[in-house]
Amino acid sequence: MLKILAVCGAGLGSSFACQMSVESVLKELGVEAKLDHTDISSVSGANADIVISGKNFEKQFERYSISCPKVFLNRLVDKKEIKEKLVPVLQELGAL
Repeated sequence: MLKILAVCGAGLGSSFACQMSVESVLKELGVEAKLDHTDISSVSGANADIVISGKNFEKQFERYSISCPKVFLNRLVDKKEIKEKLVPVLQELGAL
């Protein structure tokens, strides 16, 4: 099962809201995954298949060596944007 991690600055509010939106999109697509959320300073220690975060954190991710695909969103809870950016990654990983 895929592990998807939503990431924000503190690992509380916006990453949790993003996680809930991603869960909704995955349900619509019929994809099962384990989702969690965390803060950006903990992301390098997390073992995830996909990391989703806000576009505003993209530069900060350069500090961490994360080998999994990263999806950066302009609007963390926009299900249309999540679907547009997540579907190609899911297809690449063979989950869709």
